[in-house]
Amino acid sequence: QVQLVESGGGLVQPGGSQRLSCAASGIIFSAYGMAWYRRAPGKQRELVAAITSGGMTNYADSVKGRFTISRDNAKNTVYLQMNSLKPEDTAVYYCNAGRGSITAMATSGYWGQGTQVTVSS
Repeated sequence: QVQLVESGGGLVQPGGSQRLSCAASGIIFSAYGMAWYRRAPGKQRELVAAITSGGMTNYADSVKGRFTISRDNAKNTVYLQMNSLKPEDTAVYYCNAGRGSITAMATSGYWGQGTQVTVSS
């Protein structure tokens, strides 16, 4: 069975840093694109960052320069390093794994259970 398990969420102060992890099993990890999405209360799900199987990355404008997505294929894990956090970053963060376009990954791929990130003083 395919599993994506996020970890690393929690409470952090504005301006602080946090690293999220997503450990995958049941897939050939190195062949999959990986992405992080987030959903804040009352808002639509939004793409935060994505990384292809070849290591190319893309970021939402709202997090560009602050967040970094990376992957360790030997550990079947994708990371999201979040720096200079803002209250607006508060959301449930979800890990997504799939093949093809970002849209195809979201519609046909796999999802983790989510991890809560709260940025507050």
